[in-house]
Amino acid sequence: MLEESLAFRRVSIVIPVYNEEDRVGPLVEKVLHSDTLELEKEIVVVDDHSTDGTRQVLSRYEGQPGLRFFSQEQNQGKGAALRRGFAEATGEIVIVQDADLEYDPVDYPALLRPILEGRADVVYGSRFLGGPHRVLFFWHFVGNRFITTLSNVLTNLNLTDMETGYKVFRREVLRQLRLRSNRFGFEPEVTAKVARLGCRIYETPISYYGRTYAEGKKLNWKDGVQAIYCILRYAFWD
Repeated sequence: MLEESLAFRRVSIVIPVYNEEDRVGPLVEKVLHSDTLELEKEIVVVDDHSTDGTRQVLSRYEGQPGLRFFSQEQNQGKGAALRRGFAEATGEIVIVQDADLEYDPVDYPALLRPILEGRADVVYGSRFLGGPHRVLFFWHFVGNRFITTLSNVLTNLNLTDMETGYKVFRREVLRQLRLRSNRFGFEPEVTAKVARLGCRIYETPISYYGRTYAEGKKLNWKDGVQAIYCILRYAFWD
């Protein structure tokens, strides 16, 4: 378990983005105006080689204080973009923020408090603990439950939402993790590794505004199969 340290001054919000021309602008605005409980705010945006107008939208925010942009030379996936963002982040606390507006920065205070109060090293924002959420796909819900349960069996955790996009880390945690997954395997990989590290993990309810495939949702059944593979790989072979 990590030693306690309450000298938190800055929070880094890492945003991996790929082909979110219509949503990344409103998302950046929300993050810029979000409440981070008096912590200095650093926003690190990593464009994963978008092929639409995402880069043009982001260029409108160049020069904004506390906002930094990085571009991948080729599309590698969410996990690779997050590794780049983590390497560039300077805050004592790091929030993962998806760029698709499914997760609302209004939840930052609830996500930050367990760490700021010295009770947690890692916080997961759960879509299944009672927060408001858009009603969408039943089989996605079933698949998420199965993947979370399988992860829990092998990590001995009792998470309700391992696949959540809202994950918050003390920087000391990230420094001790050697992450490998390039795509959405980041979620089961980081869960297995923080469990193995003995981190204090908390969950807190969040709101969730899921989108349909017609609205640009990128996850599909192949990512579910990949998640199962990653759960087994990082439980037994890494």
